[in-house]
Amino acid sequence: MPKAKRGSTVDVVGLGLNATDTVLVVRDFPALGGKERVLSTLRQAGGQVATALVTCQRLGLATRYVGKVGDDDDGRFQLASLKKEGVDVRYTQAVRGTPNQFGMIIVDRATGERTVFWDRDPRLAVLPSELDARAITSARALHIDGCDVEAAIRAARWARQASIPVIADLDTVYKKVETLFPHIDYLIASANFLPAVTGEDDPFRVLEYMAREYKIRATGMTLGREGALMLYDGRYYYSPGFVVETVDTTGAGDVFHGAFIYGLLAGWDLVLMLDFANAMAGLNCSALGARGGIATQTEAERLMATGKRHGKKR
Repeated sequence: MPKAKRGSTVDVVGLGLNATDTVLVVRDFPALGGKERVLSTLRQAGGQVATALVTCQRLGLATRYVGKVGDDDDGRFQLASLKKEGVDVRYTQAVRGTPNQFGMIIVDRATGERTVFWDRDPRLAVLPSELDARAITSARALHIDGCDVEAAIRAARWARQASIPVIADLDTVYKKVETLFPHIDYLIASANFLPAVTGEDDPFRVLEYMAREYKIRATGMTLGREGALMLYDGRYYYSPGFVVETVDTTGAGDVFHGAFIYGLLAGWDLVLMLDFANAMAGLNCSALGARGGIATQTEAERLMATGKRHGKKR
């Protein structure tokens, strides 16, 4: 199991989103103006960076979350979930009189696909001046999602000065998010993000452009059930997704990033990292909620060894 380097307090530090989700399962997603009965409801903690850290923590890494939660019931629920997982929250601030970020997630029972409605109070934004360099530089890896761009840039600069790799999960086109790109070492974005930013639909050209324009060491994108594609040192790597019985796709990308970071810190080769991340993401889709199906390493390795993959014959 990878351990924190001497003098470090954690393996992974994350700066980015947390959210408290309400998951609603419906038989079919109704047309605009229609009605649909809710089959079940579930409240679960989620959020891009927070869920990636929980994945790392369950895989045996020591993690730290840097961010803000509201002081409402949802915020207390999220904070309690991180503490229960063992995530270091000493740099997590509860903002008085502020609701936590929430997600209302509608899951189509037939396909497992989800539609997300969300909101985040501006008071939950992390400012660069609020960061403590020690929280960043005492880790082996920094994970960001770009939601608070200026804070993410400052943290990434500190990390790089300390020779700490910066991993980014970019899904939403935030204002001035392109200013963050030059500070990233491993960019794994959602399938829709890079085309929206660059105006280029071809995934190969998109990844080449990001690597060339911003000198990103490894650029990639998750492709849903089709897996993941990455450009590293001028070579493309494609890992097809694993066939699973999909219940809910919420959090699959977040778990993918957590598993990728685990493999990175373990010193695995890129193909193994992508396969493992795909297996962990796929297994998470077998249960409801962003963190409902986070698997063990053994379970992921079993799927890697015996599971079917999209687009491949066994």
